Amino acid sequence: MADKQRIEELSAAVRYHRELYYNHSAPEISDADFDKLWDELKLLDPDNSVLHEVGPEPLPGTEKVEHMFPMRSLDKGTTDDDITHFVTQSTFGGKRYLAQPKLDGSALSLEYVAGNLHRAATRGSGEKGEDVTLNAKLVANIPLRLNVAADCHVRGEVVMPLAIFEEKYRHVSPNPRNLCSGALRQKHGDGKAEAADLVFCAYDVKFVNEAPTAKHDSELLTWLQKAGIEPAPWTVFESDSPQVGMIEHTTEWSAKRSDFEFEIDGIVFKLDDLQQRENLGMTAHHPRWALAWKFPPEEATSVLLSVDWQTGRTGNVTPVARIAPQSVGGVTVENTTLHNPGEVARLGVKIGDKILIVRRGDVIPKIEHSLGRAKQEDLADRHHADGTLFAHELPDECEITIPKICPSCDYSLVVEGAFLKCYNMLCEARTSRSILYWCRALEMDGIGEKLVEQLLDAEMISSISGLYKLTNQDLTSLERMGQKSAQNVLSELTRTKQMTLGKFIHALGLPGIGPELASLFASHVKNLEGMFDWLGGAHAELGDDNYGPELDQSGKPHKSNIAIRGLCEHDGIGEKVAIQVRDGLELRRVLILELSDHLVLDEEPVSVSNGKFEGMTFCITGTLTQPRKVIQLMVKAAGGKVVGSISTKLDVLIAGENAGTKLTKAVNLGIAVWDEASLNQAVNGSEPSSESNDSTKSSQKTQAQKSLLDF
Repeated sequence: MADKQRIEELSAAVRYHRELYYNHSAPEISDADFDKLWDELKLLDPDNSVLHEVGPEPLPGTEKVEHMFPMRSLDKGTTDDDITHFVTQSTFGGKRYLAQPKLDGSALSLEYVAGNLHRAATRGSGEKGEDVTLNAKLVANIPLRLNVAADCHVRGEVVMPLAIFEEKYRHVSPNPRNLCSGALRQKHGDGKAEAADLVFCAYDVKFVNEAPTAKHDSELLTWLQKAGIEPAPWTVFESDSPQVGMIEHTTEWSAKRSDFEFEIDGIVFKLDDLQQRENLGMTAHHPRWALAWKFPPEEATSVLLSVDWQTGRTGNVTPVARIAPQSVGGVTVENTTLHNPGEVARLGVKIGDKILIVRRGDVIPKIEHSLGRAKQEDLADRHHADGTLFAHELPDECEITIPKICPSCDYSLVVEGAFLKCYNMLCEARTSRSILYWCRALEMDGIGEKLVEQLLDAEMISSISGLYKLTNQDLTSLERMGQKSAQNVLSELTRTKQMTLGKFIHALGLPGIGPELASLFASHVKNLEGMFDWLGGAHAELGDDNYGPELDQSGKPHKSNIAIRGLCEHDGIGEKVAIQVRDGLELRRVLILELSDHLVLDEEPVSVSNGKFEGMTFCITGTLTQPRKVIQLMVKAAGGKVVGSISTKLDVLIAGENAGTKLTKAVNLGIAVWDEASLNQAVNGSEPSSESNDSTKSSQKTQAQKSLLDF
């Protein structure tokens, strides 16, 4: 129960803080703290859908761009051991790697058609970003025309030279990163920084049609230079133990980091061989062939002045520390999260303590531990982010008080382990955030935080369904809501009265359920009626009529009912995720029924994949020349599914040396048998040769006959 609750908390926290980071350029926690949330969720629930999303959908009111080539995040590391593991395990002992500084700016994709700049877009959710072409054209080193007439997408980072930041913008923003994001996304030249003060540094290029002949990614970076785009500086490591040079490289960059012309927070290492990258493939979140290594932390001291408590969308009540302003790593911080009562207890900090704060290449530092009672002089000579002098008396020393009542609704709070929960579904804080999540998931323009608060304060709505009961008269009665704005809101609501079931489920904001998983679940249940039928079956317990078979084919008892088991047959869905779906829908049953009176929900369209092995099932056996995991990744990258046993449902058995009983069974069932050469031929676009297949069957079958188990 505790694990389940913790998973919900973590998935909601990851999604919430990702929204602040990508769409608002206003993170509340540090990257390191975010990574801790991420790592804990990955440990407790590795199949959680939140882990397979890059970022939230772009904010309403902007032009949306579908990325032809998704812009993935990178897997992270912080130690020498992480680099060694990346080389020897994640990439199976590659021999050649590429390194570039991890620039701390704003990711950008440039689309060129016949060599002409057609569109520039932010990363956004990884699948969809914002069109920022007009502002990108103002960046001095982004060419409007390449030196070659290529159709390609160039990826890189927009950064601000530190010299320009210090000269023009130090008083405007605590760091250049936020200025980069704002300069790209401004609509009317109203940003805090000018796009002309930015620089674009490329790190990747994808080709729409024919790509230049290249074996290594470093060759494509050279191609970019000749085409007229400057990549971030790169270094190639090639040896039998490249991790040795790569670790030395991080030491060198740590020493010269402060002298570099742009702000950086680490080094990105990538496997340089393009074919090896193709074989390794990627997860829904990150490529397996790249690692973002981050610099060690920076430290400073401050004073804990007070602690406020805030209720989040999922009912989690979190403490926010107010501290004396302190600049650390170029960031002036006055607020930082203490996460939960458990963290408060672990740190043992008190109001009035001198505290150590740490910044790990991030925007917002975290409190590391108490340094004892502070003195008045610890508050001296401090300035706010805007440069004004800080003046504050040292508060009396006292313990941090854990609230018993929700700060938003006066409902009694429940302590669950290290966490504090408000279970009032009508809590204003929970309701407003749920409504905002709904509006953003459906990309509604004109319905933002201020309007939602106005509607709740005026008691015009109390849940998401109330939005669809609003009238023009309701809206125009609100302060600063004119006729045109009211009509825009009503038009957006009308537009979203029909949607697919998957989009509907995603917009409900179930903890841990992102758009991909919502779509997969919707395809499984088909329609709303099917969803409620599934929900009824998903609650069945052993002995109930709708539990299904109690034993599996081997006579062992099933751990869950047939509804849960059926959903778990889909790749990426385990029992924990299936139960999250069930419980999340059950908690929202009344809301779903209310919304069904206003909405038309279409069946989820059948997704079409271009993978060569889409719809095919594979099994792997015997001794292979490549690690079995590499073979599995090759199959999955081409759309296939890998299973561990032979059955009539199997399409192909990939057999190596000493294949044994699985080969014999596959031959007897008439299942196609491929060797590695046949697999490589199929992956590369040609049909596996019958000669290769026949020889595999013949030689392996002869070996297999040595075992009595085959008869």
